[in-house]
Amino acid sequence: MVLDGLIRILVVEDNPDNRKILVYRLKRMGEFLIEEAANGLEALEAIQRCTPDLIIMDINMPVMNGLEVTKAVRAMQGGIAEIPILLLTAQVSEGYAAKGYEAGCTDYLPKPIVDPKVLQAKVMACLSGRQSSSQPVQATPVAEA
Repeated sequence: MVLDGLIRILVVEDNPDNRKILVYRLKRMGEFLIEEAANGLEALEAIQRCTPDLIIMDINMPVMNGLEVTKAVRAMQGGIAEIPILLLTAQVSEGYAAKGYEAGCTDYLPKPIVDPKVLQAKVMACLSGRQSSSQPVQATPVAEA
């Protein structure tokens, strides 16, 4: 759901340090409303509560993993099923990417995210494919300090 023209992103990551870094990098990219969840069950609750424009989610998490959450989102009614999902994982084998796509993810990004420009490109690609009432996102170039 777009609020005041801002894009709402749900970050789902069980590791608090990784979640903090991801949120920091997203905030440097532009004006986003960022919701956070620490596991798959919290993610499903947040999705029902805030209806994000994009979900960025780790694959390997406790309670429900990212693949299970992706399948659950794709089975939901209405526009929720169409929310773009960017899956993250430290497992860089092609098998993990294929599992993500089979589950219904929009895109996949290996961790650690060394180059913030790669994250920015993936986020923008996911958001540009989303049909939304919001204006196109204009991101500022990322310069890591």
